[in-house]
Amino acid sequence: MDRLTEMEAFATVVDQGGFTDAAKKMGISKSAVSKHVSALEARLGARLLNRTTRRVSPTEIGLAYYDRARRVLNDAGEADALVTSMQSAPSGLLRISVATDFGVNLLSPILGEFLLEYPEITVNMVLNNRYVELISEGFDMAIRVGELEDSSLRARKLTDTTKRMIGSPGYFQKYGRPQKIDDLNDHKLLHYSNQANGNVWKVTAPSGEKRQVRSAGWLTVNDGQSLLNAAISGLGIAYLPSFLYADSMKLGQVEEAIPGLPVETLGIYAVYPPGRFTQPKVRAFIDFLARRLADKGLDNW
Repeated sequence: MDRLTEMEAFATVVDQGGFTDAAKKMGISKSAVSKHVSALEARLGARLLNRTTRRVSPTEIGLAYYDRARRVLNDAGEADALVTSMQSAPSGLLRISVATDFGVNLLSPILGEFLLEYPEITVNMVLNNRYVELISEGFDMAIRVGELEDSSLRARKLTDTTKRMIGSPGYFQKYGRPQKIDDLNDHKLLHYSNQANGNVWKVTAPSGEKRQVRSAGWLTVNDGQSLLNAAISGLGIAYLPSFLYADSMKLGQVEEAIPGLPVETLGIYAVYPPGRFTQPKVRAFIDFLARRLADKGLDNW
């Protein structure tokens, strides 16, 4: 007889408290349930059930076996469900945490295309600039820009972006253009207010040395688009990713502040909970993003 069926028969008898109810639950005859359980006991060489005319209960050995058997049966059920879900169309609520600048400027414009392609998926997109705890906060995945923190999360790199210091031609005409990193101390810098290290820029010198720049500015804000707008208006120099400033640079609204410096490269990643199985809705969204961003990267935005 099939070992898994024997296990299921025994576990169902324990769950239902008897052979009659177990037979109804399994949709087979009472005698068939009894044969499966007897075959299991014979194979194991142990009595698993105490049988009386009034009730059926597991023996001490049977109770220990039940705990393991129930786990095996649950795993088998999950395996069956996994195959079914992988063969079905992606569906359900997809909850995503997205870095604000990326979400507003790049994800929002293409989100409708994804929803039309997968009409059975609904999306709840939360824009923020902190690293949320995916599992405990109920997120299916996140889009993160920059260096990833060490964690157990799985990650797939979608593309790269660069980060440069930029300012308007009008600003440089009025205040001069910095020629080296130290010159930034005499300029007005536009800062992100949500940076963990405060109003400090980490810049790479031509020698490869990592430098830190601290300088006050007219504006500190927790939104990259606002910093770009301020830079275009001539309020100072901003340090932004290329997916924000690329169009403005093509239009001549901003220029690179110190062109000779090495360019910082930031990865853009989809991160999601660990496990051998990726939910179809998550896999569908990540594959969609990978396709849509395939021609993007570095300064090509």
